[in-house]
Amino acid sequence: MPDNRFLPYAQHQMMLLPLSLDDMVPDSHMVRVISDVIDAIDTSALLNLYPGGGRSAYHPVMLLKVITYAYASGVYSSRKIAAASKESVFMLWLSGQTALDHNTINRFRSDRIAPVFEEIFTEVISLLADHGYLDLDTYFLDGTKIEANANKYSFTWKKNTERYSEALRVKVKQRLKEIDELNAEEDALFGDDKPGELTSKDLEEAARRIDERLKKRPKDKELRKTKKLITKDWLPRLKNYEEQIQIYGSRRKSFSKTDRDATFMRMKEDHMLNGQLKAGYNVEIGSSGQYICSYSLHQNCTDSPTLISHLTHFKELFGRLPARVCADAGYGSEENYDYLQTEGVSAFVKYSLFHKEQSRAYKSNPFRQENMAYDQEVDCYICPAGNVLDFEKVTQRKTDNGYLTSSRIYSCKDCAGCSSQSRCTTSKSSHKTITVNFTLKEFQRKARELLVSDEGKELRHRRATDVETVFGNIKQNMKFKRFSLRGIKKVSLEWGWIALGHNMRKVQLAQAS
Repeated sequence: MPDNRFLPYAQHQMMLLPLSLDDMVPDSHMVRVISDVIDAIDTSALLNLYPGGGRSAYHPVMLLKVITYAYASGVYSSRKIAAASKESVFMLWLSGQTALDHNTINRFRSDRIAPVFEEIFTEVISLLADHGYLDLDTYFLDGTKIEANANKYSFTWKKNTERYSEALRVKVKQRLKEIDELNAEEDALFGDDKPGELTSKDLEEAARRIDERLKKRPKDKELRKTKKLITKDWLPRLKNYEEQIQIYGSRRKSFSKTDRDATFMRMKEDHMLNGQLKAGYNVEIGSSGQYICSYSLHQNCTDSPTLISHLTHFKELFGRLPARVCADAGYGSEENYDYLQTEGVSAFVKYSLFHKEQSRAYKSNPFRQENMAYDQEVDCYICPAGNVLDFEKVTQRKTDNGYLTSSRIYSCKDCAGCSSQSRCTTSKSSHKTITVNFTLKEFQRKARELLVSDEGKELRHRRATDVETVFGNIKQNMKFKRFSLRGIKKVSLEWGWIALGHNMRKVQLAQAS
């Protein structure tokens, strides 16, 4: 007899016709958004990866939709995605009721689609731009550090490698010199005037020569001991140091032994909240309307050296650069301003002193270099006390990208006994010295004019709520704070899936509103 207290419950009720999955998926659900967007783009590049022959493959467009939905939902495990393809109504609808296994998912998302993923991503961005979701002419650039899939304590530092390598070379040279002195009747192991530093090839050659001597003196204990040290200890260590130096290259100062492409960086989101160094990647993105328009991964700990390569990549994908780039002070270098000006891009890019310059205290301080009078004809600065800072010399510096910057140094010889010295300089030196980069000053003047304009104020306000919101959504809502793959190529692809999933979430929100 039915119990009137409850609604009818018939777990084994038979049905004349099976339910349609299409009726069970709401019109505004994310799977419909993803399906519509991917069906609207050109996926021929993806389809062309399958030449045919042999057993038929899973449809790549279906796999693209399924994995995009998984990442948009914050599901990154291949086994969980495979389980959802059998259990979730939304996954079943999206996949056409195709049950997937985790190996298929892994192969597709990390290997199969890799050659054309960026092309697919660019197709999606172009489609969203055409439909007014985002504007490719206004570009908000920023970076964040994401932890690598590497052991926290597997770090290797360039300074240590260079120090250990040099100590080993000194030790080896001393030992071989002693051997030469013991065998003065023969040629030196390295010759009389061997140029350059000791390399592993030199050590292999020394071992070969020791072998030749041992044929004549098989009972020579010193030679045997040296040969054993070379083959068992010195040569493997020297080869290891040389390999590490090659991994560092000219830009990196550290790497992880468990992911050699990862660099140790100070993470803000450290679990101990103390800014602990961890192996990670510097992720640079450009956003518009909180959509990720483009992304790139870097091994630099700072943002400034990444701007040119990031925008160059953007140009390769879209055939042009944005009309306006808005970024914070981390990108305000002479090299970046020069690049943006050459490319005809309006640089709404702050520099380190921009906000300080707006303060009344900074503007009213006459002892700041920026506020001192400059005599262009004589090429000197005049301090508020009337003393002259004469030109001394030009200094040059190369950036990580090889860009050469020049600065002029001016110094005052009349600071002794000056009543304003304590306010003018905090240096222990008896005279004041200033360094001026006139090229950078001119770039900063142009940037300042843009930044304080009405358009600049609007863009600065939008930047804070545009690109920063993207990182907040990915790290907090999508729970993505650590890569699961290793190597910069695979990690870059992993971030691409994250960016695609984030964009689909934004499209759903836009359509719902």
